Amino acid sequence: MSIIVDVNLLTEGEKEYIEIVVPPYPVAISCKGVYYYRSGSTMQTLSGPELERFILRKRGASWDSMPLPGFTVNDIDDELVQKFKSLAVKKGRVDRSVLDESKESLMEKLRLTNAGYYTNAAMLLFSKNPDKWHLGAYTKIGFFESDADLRYQDEIHGSILEQVAKVMEVLHLKYMKAKISYEGIQRIERYFVTDEALREALLNALCHKQYESCIPIQISVYEDCLYIANCGKLPENWTVDNLMSKHASRPYNPSIANVFYLAGLIESWGRGIEKICQSCIEDRSPLPEYTINSGDIMIKFTAWEDRLIRSTTQKVGEKVGKKVGKKLSKTETVILNLLHEDPAYSYVTLAQKAGISEKTVFIRIKSLKEKGILERVGSGRKGYWKINE
Repeated sequence: MSIIVDVNLLTEGEKEYIEIVVPPYPVAISCKGVYYYRSGSTMQTLSGPELERFILRKRGASWDSMPLPGFTVNDIDDELVQKFKSLAVKKGRVDRSVLDESKESLMEKLRLTNAGYYTNAAMLLFSKNPDKWHLGAYTKIGFFESDADLRYQDEIHGSILEQVAKVMEVLHLKYMKAKISYEGIQRIERYFVTDEALREALLNALCHKQYESCIPIQISVYEDCLYIANCGKLPENWTVDNLMSKHASRPYNPSIANVFYLAGLIESWGRGIEKICQSCIEDRSPLPEYTINSGDIMIKFTAWEDRLIRSTTQKVGEKVGKKVGKKLSKTETVILNLLHEDPAYSYVTLAQKAGISEKTVFIRIKSLKEKGILERVGSGRKGYWKINE
C-alpha cells in the first residue's frame, strides 16, 4: 500500500497490546485498485469524479481552472462581457481602461485561460448556453405541497453570472407569496426569506458548487420553508460550527469566485453566511439551518410563525395554556384568540384572518383538540368551536 506505520508493543498492568500508528498522508492510498483517503476520523473511498477532484486539489488546481478544448473566443458572448465590464467598473474593482479591452485580453487578465485554451470557468461565466458544453450547469426550482407532492417546476439556464437575478425573479413571481402591508399609501411586500439572505445563499451555491458532478442546483419551495441544495463539500476538517462562525474565504471554484468578486456580486472575506444570518436577525426570522452530507450541502430557510399570523393579543391563549398546563405554539394561540372572537369561524375564515394556510389551521386545530383545549359542537356548517377554559 506504500505506507509506513509504527508498530509498538506496549504493556498495561500484566497485559501486552500492540499499538499501530498510521501518520496522515497527503495523497490517496491505493489498495487492490481502490483509492482511499482519510478525512478526520473517517476513511473515504475515492473513485471517478471524486478521485479526479482529489488529485486536482492536491496539485493546487481546481476543476473551474481546467482547459476546455473546443470552447473558443467565438463562443464568448459579447453582451455578457460588456455586462461584466460595466459591473466591475461601476464597483471600482477594475480600471475604466478595461472597457476598451478585447475579449481575448480580458480573458487573459481574468486568468480564464490555461495552456492556450479557455477554461471551464470562462465557459460557465461568459457563454449564453453553458449546457452545450456541460450538463447540470443550471438551477432547478420546484414547488412542493409535501415531500412527495411536486406541483410545478422550472429550470433556469444561461450564464451563471445571470442566474441569480433570474432565479430570484422566478421565485418572487411564481413560487413565494409575499405578505402585503401598507405604510401610508405605499404598498410593502415582504417574503419569508429576505432578498439579501436569498441572494447570498444563491451566490454561495453558484460559487461553491461541484460542477463536475453534472447535477443542477436544486431549490425546493414549500408554503413556509425553502431549501437550496447543491453538490459540494466543506473544506477539509470543517464542521457546521466552522461554517456558521467567522472564517476565511475558501471558494471551491477560485476562478469563478474571482470574477463574481470583480463584478461586485460577492466579497472575498468569507462573509456570505454572516450576511445571511444578519439579514435574518434584522428581519426577525429564524436563522438558516445547514445539512451537510458527504456529497451535498443544503440550506433551509423557515418562515417565522409571527410572519404568518396577524398581530394580536395573546391573553386568551396564554390563559388557556396555563390553566391546562399545556404549552401552545404562537399559531395555536392566535387561532384561540380568533375563535374567542367568533366561535363559528370556519377553517377558510381562520386561514384568511390569520394569514396562514388551511392545512396549517387544520393541523393546529387537531393539536388543540388532542390537548383537550378545543372541541367541536354541532355539525360542520351550523356548529361552533368551544374553548375549554
